[in-house]
Amino acid sequence: MNLQWTDAELAFRNEVRAFFSGALTDDMRHAARYMTSVYSDHGASLAFQKQLALRGWGAPSWDRVFGGCDWNAVQRYIFAQERLAAGAPPPPLGINLVGPAIIAFGTSSQKKLFLPGTLSGDIYWCQGYSEPQSGSDLASLKTSAMDDGSDLVCTGSKIWTSHAHVANWMFALVRSSREQKKQQGLTFVLIDMSSPGISVRPIVMSSGEHIQNEVFFDGVRVPKENVLGEIGGGWSVAKFQLEFERSNLASAPELHLHINHLRSFAANIPGDTCSSLLDEPAFSRKLAAARARASALELYELRTLSALSSGGSPGLAASVLKILGTELSQHVTELALEAAGHYGRAYQPQELRPGGDIHLPHASTATIGPLDAALAPLRYLNDRSGSIFAGSNEIQRNILAKAALGV
Repeated sequence: MNLQWTDAELAFRNEVRAFFSGALTDDMRHAARYMTSVYSDHGASLAFQKQLALRGWGAPSWDRVFGGCDWNAVQRYIFAQERLAAGAPPPPLGINLVGPAIIAFGTSSQKKLFLPGTLSGDIYWCQGYSEPQSGSDLASLKTSAMDDGSDLVCTGSKIWTSHAHVANWMFALVRSSREQKKQQGLTFVLIDMSSPGISVRPIVMSSGEHIQNEVFFDGVRVPKENVLGEIGGGWSVAKFQLEFERSNLASAPELHLHINHLRSFAANIPGDTCSSLLDEPAFSRKLAAARARASALELYELRTLSALSSGGSPGLAASVLKILGTELSQHVTELALEAAGHYGRAYQPQELRPGGDIHLPHASTATIGPLDAALAPLRYLNDRSGSIFAGSNEIQRNILAKAALGV
């Protein structure tokens, strides 16, 4: 495996750096630096997405014919790495999730209707998968879709639906029939959030943000032309889409970024026996160990990237990367909370850039301590979900045990 960038790849990296240097505003950088969850400030994210779309870089993983970049795996990795280093906010959810699925399974009319708006940010998606009794075991979902001529009539509910209160479209899995095998009979649908019968109830997170929601469907009519793939074939579409979500090959650069921020923060916090927390032997050892784990993860990502560049697929590496990346991220937030010390007790999300509206029943009225200390408890609380979303880490370990170990 060759870990050296070619001259062409280095030239591409420099081109990306130059674009970010000119396109990013201070507000965009601030929104990315002080994100309290995986979602950046809604306005900053959409503003940057429009800049990318104008440059022709709005969808690195899409084919060029649909407005994407047609980049190879190495270019996409370099782009993600440079985006993080430049301090740019992440793209809207639809770019890397439903966009590739529409390209792979959509009709020509669906591609024409949904892809341009997704690329520009005018169509803002939310994901309707989890239900109150169906999370990691997604195939057990119960939201029904009854055939009624030209429509499917949907009844049921979804939960933990990020940004459902601001999204204008949802991609969802619904049950269109009962089959012996529960993965069968599921259908992947694209739902207009303004449809009659849809109601959205907010779920306020422990970090104080309103990002998650519960969504209720009471006889919602979804035209059959909004079925992605075949009726009853939704499991194949969802598996394809989830592979994109799990096979994030840029976890290590983001972790290195957070560790660097933590190192700078700790250097300005007094230690018990040293001038700064960074010089405390116990803390410095833990920080060094986290950096070593991030470097090991980076090597695994690059090895997977090498396989993709040779025409391979992520395969089981998607599960490995999901486990390692989310669990190390949780550990880094624990170290940040340790560094924040007593300042981390103050609840002050209003000083940061959360990805949703803030509910402030107990918020501080004045800034207490440095911003990194205010950020630490919110990131810690939010990151507890990292080992659950996109398929829980327990499920990923079961996949590895069955497929790799035969147990």
